[in-house]
Parts: sequence; C-alpha cells; structure tokens
Amino acid sequence: MKEQAALPAGGPPRGGRADRNGYDTIDEPHRQEAVTLKRRLLVLVALAAVLAAACALTWTVTWQRGVGELQRNAAVRVDRTTNALKSTLDRYESLPYLLGSHPYVQELLAEPKRADYAARANRYLEDLNQHARATVTYLVGADGLCVAASNWRAPDSFIGIEYRFRPYFIDAMNGRVGRFFGIGTISRDPGYYISQPVWRDGRIVGVVVVKLNLEWFQGADASEPLVVADDHGVVFLSSVPAWKYHTLKPLAGPVAASIFETRQYAQQPVTPLPLRVEQVLGPDAQIVRLGPGRRAPRYLATQRRIGEPDWLLVTLAPIAPVDADARNATIVTGFGFVSIALLAFYWRTRRARVREMIRGRALLQQAYAELNRRVEERTADLSEANAQLQKEVGERIRAEQDLRAAHDELIQASKLAALGQMAAGITHELNQPLAALRSFSDNTRVLLDRGEQAAARENLEAIAALTERMGKITNQLKLFVGRARPRNEQALVVRALRSVLALLGERLRGVELVLTLRDDAVSPVRDAPLDLANDHPELVARCEDLRLEQVLINLLGNALDAVAAGGAPRTAAPRIDVTIDASAATLAIQVRDNGPGIAPDLLPRLFEPFFTTKEMGRGLGLGLAISSSIASDAGGSLTARNAPGGGALFVLTLRRARTHHPDSVSERTGAR
Repeated sequence: MKEQAALPAGGPPRGGRADRNGYDTIDEPHRQEAVTLKRRLLVLVALAAVLAAACALTWTVTWQRGVGELQRNAAVRVDRTTNALKSTLDRYESLPYLLGSHPYVQELLAEPKRADYAARANRYLEDLNQHARATVTYLVGADGLCVAASNWRAPDSFIGIEYRFRPYFIDAMNGRVGRFFGIGTISRDPGYYISQPVWRDGRIVGVVVVKLNLEWFQGADASEPLVVADDHGVVFLSSVPAWKYHTLKPLAGPVAASIFETRQYAQQPVTPLPLRVEQVLGPDAQIVRLGPGRRAPRYLATQRRIGEPDWLLVTLAPIAPVDADARNATIVTGFGFVSIALLAFYWRTRRARVREMIRGRALLQQAYAELNRRVEERTADLSEANAQLQKEVGERIRAEQDLRAAHDELIQASKLAALGQMAAGITHELNQPLAALRSFSDNTRVLLDRGEQAAARENLEAIAALTERMGKITNQLKLFVGRARPRNEQALVVRALRSVLALLGERLRGVELVLTLRDDAVSPVRDAPLDLANDHPELVARCEDLRLEQVLINLLGNALDAVAAGGAPRTAAPRIDVTIDASAATLAIQVRDNGPGIAPDLLPRLFEPFFTTKEMGRGLGLGLAISSSIASDAGGSLTARNAPGGGALFVLTLRRARTHHPDSVSERTGAR
C-alpha cells in the first residue's frame, strides 16, 4: 500500500474534511446551502402536489354536485313542458271527429257541387274555428280537393287546393287519425295538422283537418333553450330560431326523400345541427356540445318522448354556471391553501429574521466601534480641510465684491457713453426740423410782404408744430435718464406717415411717391392705394408716435438722399415706394427707392453707430442706429437689403396693437 500523505500542520481546515491525499474536498457552508436548497425544493414540490390534489378534488365534487342539481331541475322542467304540450294536443284530438259527423259536412260531401251546402259549411267551419281558437279548419273531399274552409273569406283560402300528397290526408283516407307537422303549402306558415276520416254509408267520403299554430309553445318557457323534433329527428319547434328545421342526427336517404316529396318543410334545407355528445349521464340525460369548434357551449340535454304523434322534446340547460361554480370553489380552495402556506412561510421567515437580527445586532455593534475609530481618524483631516475651505471662501467673497464694484463702474461708463450717443443722435434729429423751420420762416416773411395773411398763419402754425416736435425730441434725454422707455404705447401708422410727409414736403417735390396698403385680412390679398386722408384706425402699431415718426423721417430722408445721388437710370424719374403690409400680428412698413442701392460688403455694418456712406459733413451715421434701437425697444425689427429691381429696401416691422377703440388711440397719440 502507498503511504498516506501527511496532513497539513494542524489537521484539516475547520468546517471541511480531507480526502485520502490530505486536501479539503467539500466546504461545509456550501454543503449546508446545497442541502437547504434541496430541502426547499422538496417542500415546494410536495406543496404543489397537495395543492393540485385539493383543487382537483374540489373541482370534481363541486362539478358533480352542480350537475346533479342541474339534472334534477331539468327533469322537472322537461316533464312539466311535455305535459303542457301533450295536454294542448289532446284537447284538439277529437275536434275533427266531431266535425265529420255534423250534418253540414255530411251534406256537402254527399253533393259537393251544391253552392248553398258549401256556403253553409264554410260559415259553420268559420264559426267553430273561432270558438276553438284553431288556426284553420277545412274539409277535403275524397279526391283530395278542399271543398270548404274556415278561411274561405281570405285571399289565400284553401278552397280548391289539392292535398292528396299530404301524409295526414293519406292516413285519414286509410281510416287512421292523421298527425303531421309541416309548413303550409299555401300560407307558408308552420303548423300541426290533425285529420279524421268522414264516414258515410260505411265508406270514407272525405277528411276533416284542423291546423294548430304551436309557435307560442317554443317561447312559453324561455329561461333555457328547448327543442321539439319529429320522429325523424327534425327540429320544428325551438326557442332558438337558428336551430329550427335542422336535425339532431343525419337523415337517411329515403327519409330525406320522403320529406322532400311531402313538402313537409317546404323548401327549407334540412341539415344536421353541430351537436356532439361528450358524456352520457343516463338514458334521458347527456352532456352535449352544441356549436362549431372546441369552445362551443356545453348543455345538459334532457329528453322525453311524446307518445302520439311520436315527437321528442329536449331541454338544454347550460353547463357554464356549473363550470363557473366549480371554478370559483377551486379558486377559493387554492387561495386558502396558498394563504395557509404563506402564513406558515411567514412564521418561519419571522423566526429566522429574529435570529438574524440578534446576530446582526452583534455585528452592528462591532462595526459601530470600528466606525467610531475611523471617524476619529477622519475628523482631523476634515478639520484641516474645513479651515482651508473657509480661507478659500473668504478670498472668493472678496473677489466677488471687487467684481461687483468693477461691474457697477462699467455700467456707469456704458450709460454715459449711451447718453453721449443719444445726445448726438438727437442733435442729428433736430437738423431736419430746423431746416424746415428756416424754410417756413423765409416763406412766412415773403407771404407777409405780399399781404397773404392766411397763408402766413398756416406757416406759423406749422412752425409751432415743429417747435413742439423739437421739444419732444429733446425730452428723449429725460426718458433715457429717468426711466425705461415705454413699450406699450400705440401709434396710428397712417397718421405718423402723413406727418412725416408733410415735414418733408419741400424735399419730395420732383419725386414720384407711391403709397400702397396690403392687408392679409382681405381675401384675396391684393395691393390697394393708401389714402392719407383716412387715419385707418385699424392700423395701430405698438410704438410711441414720436419715435415712429423719427424712424420714418430717417428712412424717407435716406431714400431722398439716395434718389438725389444720381444712381437712378436716366430714363427713370426718382421714385420712392412706401408699402404698409398688415397681418394679424404685425405691421411691416417697407420703404423702397430706385437709387444706386447698398454695396453688399456694407450691409452688415449699416446699423452700427457713426457708420455712414455719405460725404463728410452730411451725416453722423447715427440715424439708422437710433432707428434700429427704437424698433427693438418697441418689440420689432428694422432690416435692410437691396431690392430685386434695383435700389434699397428697408423694412420696419412692429407689433400690431389690437384695440376696439381706435378713437381713444388717436386722442392719446394726438395729445402728446
């Protein structure tokens, strides 16, 4: 034998065992975990098996009990229904025999050509049919022709119709009571026919027939479906209309041919019902599935035979309620079993959790002591880091204070620079009214010398308006210094344009001025000449009227400078187009000239302050910058581009004001 290897010092590791070579082969915790897992699986399998057995037993017992109760109720119902139908048929069984012995019937069959006998028999049959509450009562001769009928007054009377092929006629002529259910050959109404032979001098001279309507019977007890089938299995009465004139089983060839020859069910196609027997509970009770497919509803079919005329009455009680009761009972059983199992599992889990809590508490105390030690070690580091952080925070606060001071100084410097720019712009804006003021004063002096007092007074009024306008321009400094510029002011666009054109009247001489209005609210949209005599109160812009006039003076002044610069073709006269494009939300004022246009490289700098393309001394380059600022303050925009046909095109877009009181707007703008 080989010598066994020496074990490691101290023997095998704790919690394991050594093989013959001296090494640990199975770790004890892993082995215990595997055993525990296997035990849990066995418990789960056992619980599942017990649960399945309990549910199966509950289902079987509940279902059998429900089917037994359903079978007892169905037997009572089928007996009650069978007796009711049999009683109705027996009540009319002797009526044809009594009719056949009446003198009126005997006389007519003896002499069928006598019209008075026929009339008397018709009235008698009509009266008796009403009292007996039958459908139709009629008399058929030995030749098969109807000679009298209770419906002799109706358009579809049976009189003169041949019934030789009907089974009930054949049975009566053979001396038997005829019983037959079929569809009428004339009325097309289904009914039950009872016939008796009429005897005279020992021979059969005719047949008396009583037709009954049994349609009422199929709905007399509509709580559950029922059917009545003839001796061949053809359903002729049913509480479910779709089942009528179908068979409970396939018909043999001769039987189907006989039904067709006797016209028992007219032209109705007689086909089998999709009926399958699943379980036989007794001689008169079966569980059947009625309908196509595997999910067709199941019924408890209970049947009874009616002796005469050999019919089969079947009641169909749905099995679905029994299945539902069994299913609910099974669910309750399963739920109860699972609840008990969960309670047991909860109890075991709680016990294990308590043990684990005790063990965890000890481990927690140990970890808490270790944590305190580490916290003490980290506290010193955190204190040092906190001191460093406070130092950095102090430095950041001082830097922020310095930044705020520099920011305030920058704001003050920017405000002073803007104030200087505004002063320069206002000086630029005053040049236009001053030039007009000088022109009006010179004209006034000439008019006074001529003695034209009225014209001189008009010039003086214009001078007064110009001075008022110049005062409003200088007030812009107050608006800038004192408070924010108003953004909710409203101005009548046409009125502002009219004022500007009056101010530039002298410069507009010799220039073709085209004024156009384009309103998107008018359908179709088209350009129409703008009438300056009309204020157009619907064209109201959200902008101060004075600022709007400033922008229009700058745009029209620049357009006049452009057409006067000689850039227009010699064949074309100087022309300025002013178009007001009105939409639901904005008003766009387009000023277009036929001058030389704007160089493409200058377009990006056009609205910069102190940028100008004019000669030295003719402009400061502030007009368009101020105009763009005014448009922005009003919530609009000012853009420039070269027109497709030549010249420059400036577009001032402002927000359109919605007001239902344009007069108040005009009063407010005119009162400034």
